[in-house]
Amino acid sequence: MGPTTAFLPGPGRSVRLVAVKEEAEVLDDLLAQLAELVAPEPSHDADPLAAMVGIGTATTKPEDPVLARLFPDAYADDPEASGEFRRYTENGLRDRKLAGAVLARATLTDAVAGRDLTHDETMAWLGALNDLRLALGTRLDVTDDDHGPPEHLAPDDPSWVSHLVYHWLGGLQELLVRCLTGTLDAD
Repeated sequence: MGPTTAFLPGPGRSVRLVAVKEEAEVLDDLLAQLAELVAPEPSHDADPLAAMVGIGTATTKPEDPVLARLFPDAYADDPEASGEFRRYTENGLRDRKLAGAVLARATLTDAVAGRDLTHDETMAWLGALNDLRLALGTRLDVTDDDHGPPEHLAPDDPSWVSHLVYHWLGGLQELLVRCLTGTLDAD
């Protein structure tokens, strides 16, 4: 197996991103899709004052299972309280997820040569990788017991590749967490 994209310990307590060109292109595409998915939807009938302070109009859990996973109800047993909580928080959460995907994506431009990430860039990657895995895992109906592509799938099955990408993202996420916790030594 050849080189692969990785997060490595950088100078001091920083994290270094080293990307393989083809994998950086896949990550760029996935991050662009994530940004599009989480971007706040414009509301033309919103109260101007509410919109100015970030209060939204959405009070129900999204119908799309991926969005419902990324923006779950705050109170499982109280739809009214969840709706009110969502109204006050979902726009801000969408903005933060969008900003994280955009920032992580921006680091890919020079990551093939290796790039030391700032704290904000590292946190953007941490959130974006988590969101990508939640989104893809939801689409694939992944469970806690899934440790690779399902055995009944053949390599020519289109979802087989998606399962591989899901697990590859998990490996990247693990590398990043290990860098942040100091359990990954520089070679």
